[in-house]
Amino acid sequence: MFEMTPGTTKSEQDRPAGDSWTFMSNHSHVLLCIAQNNELRTREIAMLVGITERAVQRIVSDLVDAGYLIRGKRGRCNIYEIVRNLPLRHPLESHRTVGGLLDYLKARES
Repeated sequence: MFEMTPGTTKSEQDRPAGDSWTFMSNHSHVLLCIAQNNELRTREIAMLVGITERAVQRIVSDLVDAGYLIRGKRGRCNIYEIVRNLPLRHPLESHRTVGGLLDYLKARES
Protein backbone atom coordinates (compact mmCIF):
# COMPACT_ATOMS: atom_id res chain seq x y z
CA MET A 1 0.00 0.00 0.00
CA PHE A 2 1.19 3.51 -0.69
CA GLU A 3 0.18 6.95 0.42
CA MET A 4 -1.39 9.44 -1.89
CA THR A 5 1.03 12.21 -2.75
CA PRO A 6 -0.08 15.79 -2.16
CA GLY A 7 -1.88 17.25 -5.15
CA THR A 8 -3.20 13.94 -6.48
CA THR A 9 -6.74 12.64 -6.37
CA LYS A 10 -8.06 9.21 -5.55
CA SER A 11 -8.67 8.46 -9.24
CA GLU A 12 -5.07 9.48 -10.07
CA GLN A 13 -3.80 7.21 -7.31
CA ASP A 14 -5.60 4.21 -8.82
CA ARG A 15 -4.10 4.66 -12.30
CA PRO A 16 -0.86 2.97 -13.29
CA ALA A 17 2.27 5.14 -13.07
CA GLY A 18 2.67 7.39 -16.10
CA ASP A 19 -1.04 7.10 -16.89
CA SER A 20 -2.34 10.15 -15.02
CA TRP A 21 -3.63 12.28 -17.89
CA THR A 22 -6.98 12.22 -19.69
CA PHE A 23 -8.17 13.62 -23.00
CA MET A 24 -10.81 15.87 -21.47
CA SER A 25 -10.32 18.59 -18.89
CA ASN A 26 -11.90 18.66 -15.46
CA HIS A 27 -14.06 21.52 -16.74
CA SER A 28 -15.58 19.23 -19.36
CA HIS A 29 -15.96 16.42 -16.82
CA VAL A 30 -17.87 18.72 -14.45
CA LEU A 31 -20.02 19.99 -17.30
CA LEU A 32 -20.82 16.42 -18.38
CA CYS A 33 -21.84 15.50 -14.83
CA ILE A 34 -24.15 18.52 -14.70
CA ALA A 35 -25.59 17.62 -18.12
CA GLN A 36 -26.45 14.18 -16.77
CA ASN A 37 -28.03 15.56 -13.58
CA ASN A 38 -28.34 19.30 -13.04
CA GLU A 39 -29.11 18.86 -9.34
CA LEU A 40 -25.89 17.10 -8.32
CA ARG A 41 -24.11 18.56 -5.31
CA THR A 42 -20.49 19.59 -5.52
CA ARG A 43 -19.58 16.66 -3.26
CA GLU A 44 -21.15 14.21 -5.70
CA ILE A 45 -19.51 15.82 -8.72
CA ALA A 46 -16.14 15.78 -6.94
CA MET A 47 -16.46 12.05 -6.30
CA LEU A 48 -17.45 11.32 -9.91
CA VAL A 49 -14.67 13.44 -11.43
CA GLY A 50 -12.02 12.51 -8.86
CA ILE A 51 -11.22 16.04 -7.71
CA THR A 52 -11.87 18.04 -4.54
CA GLU A 53 -15.12 19.82 -3.76
CA ARG A 54 -13.22 23.10 -3.78
CA ALA A 55 -11.95 22.36 -7.30
CA VAL A 56 -15.53 21.68 -8.43
CA GLN A 57 -16.63 24.99 -6.88
CA ARG A 58 -13.88 26.84 -8.79
CA ILE A 59 -14.78 25.11 -12.05
CA VAL A 60 -18.49 25.83 -11.61
CA SER A 61 -17.63 29.48 -10.92
CA ASP A 62 -15.47 29.56 -14.07
CA LEU A 63 -18.33 28.11 -16.12
CA VAL A 64 -20.89 30.53 -14.62
CA ASP A 65 -18.58 33.54 -15.09
CA ALA A 66 -17.94 32.56 -18.73
CA GLY A 67 -21.68 32.15 -19.38
CA TYR A 68 -21.67 28.39 -19.97
CA LEU A 69 -23.77 27.70 -16.85
CA ILE A 70 -26.65 29.51 -15.23
CA ARG A 71 -26.90 28.84 -11.51
CA GLY A 72 -30.31 28.80 -9.87
CA LYS A 73 -31.86 27.60 -6.63
CA ARG A 74 -34.41 24.94 -5.84
CA GLY A 75 -35.03 25.24 -2.14
CA ARG A 76 -31.58 25.28 -0.55
CA CYS A 77 -29.90 23.41 -3.39
CA ASN A 78 -28.21 24.81 -6.47
CA ILE A 79 -29.47 23.72 -9.87
CA TYR A 80 -27.75 24.47 -13.14
CA GLU A 81 -28.74 25.18 -16.71
CA ILE A 82 -26.18 24.67 -19.44
CA VAL A 83 -26.07 27.32 -22.18
CA ARG A 84 -25.74 24.84 -25.00
CA ASN A 85 -25.30 27.21 -27.97
CA LEU A 86 -22.01 28.76 -26.81
CA PRO A 87 -18.87 27.81 -28.74
CA LEU A 88 -16.09 25.74 -27.22
CA ARG A 89 -13.25 27.93 -26.00
CA HIS A 90 -10.17 26.63 -27.80
CA PRO A 91 -9.61 27.99 -31.33
CA LEU A 92 -9.36 24.44 -32.73
CA GLU A 93 -12.86 23.64 -31.45
CA SER A 94 -14.51 27.07 -31.55
CA HIS A 95 -16.65 26.08 -34.56
CA ARG A 96 -18.41 23.54 -32.27
CA THR A 97 -20.84 24.22 -29.42
CA VAL A 98 -20.96 22.98 -25.85
CA GLY A 99 -24.31 21.36 -26.63
CA GLY A 100 -22.81 19.52 -29.60
CA LEU A 101 -19.99 18.18 -27.43
CA LEU A 102 -22.39 17.03 -24.72
CA ASP A 103 -24.71 15.41 -27.27
CA TYR A 104 -21.76 13.54 -28.78
CA LEU A 105 -20.52 12.31 -25.41
CA LYS A 106 -23.97 11.30 -24.24
CA ALA A 107 -24.63 9.40 -27.50
CA ARG A 108 -21.47 7.39 -26.92
CA GLU A 109 -22.73 6.28 -23.48
CA SER A 110 -25.60 4.32 -25.02
